[in-house]
Amino acid sequence: MRILVAEDEKDLNRILVSRLEAEHYGVDACFDGEEALDYLESADYDAVVLDIMMPVMDGLTVLRKMRQKNNSTPVILLTAKDSIEDRVKGLDAGANDYLVKPFAFEELSARIRVLLRKPLDTPTACYRVGDLEVHVDTHQVKRAGKEIRLSGKEFALLRYMVQNAGIVLSRDRLEEHLWNFDYAGGSNVIDVYIRYLRKKIDEGHDTKLIHTVRGAGYVLKVEE
Repeated sequence: MRILVAEDEKDLNRILVSRLEAEHYGVDACFDGEEALDYLESADYDAVVLDIMMPVMDGLTVLRKMRQKNNSTPVILLTAKDSIEDRVKGLDAGANDYLVKPFAFEELSARIRVLLRKPLDTPTACYRVGDLEVHVDTHQVKRAGKEIRLSGKEFALLRYMVQNAGIVLSRDRLEEHLWNFDYAGGSNVIDVYIRYLRKKIDEGHDTKLIHTVRGAGYVLKVEE
């Protein structure tokens, strides 16, 4: 999962990036609204943490421009203002959630998890493909009832694949959702992590769930 943090307070920006990366998100960061729009036009994000009071262009203007361009990426607004009027303005502009500074990181993290859940049909945030279970909130993974331990990046890759089950995902698309713009890894990094997942998810099972689509990428599905 890839998140954009747009916050002009450099210390807070740094802390948010560090804490989110520790939770295995890919994170890009910027310090003003105009830069935030540039990032949003250059990549697809799963969520945006957007400060309202930023230089060059404020967060509400960024949010309105996003929605005008039909960008429906979930947005959590950060602000020092806690009046009802300010909250209404943010929600009317298209925000999905609103957090008043100062706040506990644990609360922000929980709200991000809620935004990233698949709507309505998976209220427990548990995704299933065949006998595979992936619990987004607890990071628990089971195959045929047996628990599987994954590293942070392995889980992030599996989570993205299971949330897009049945869809062929290119290596570029997978890499884009796992690492930020600063990542300078090898070109085969996705292949390496797919091998790790296959060993843990598919090895020992007659029915394979992770499939290679030659020339296109990978897909998680039950073969019919």
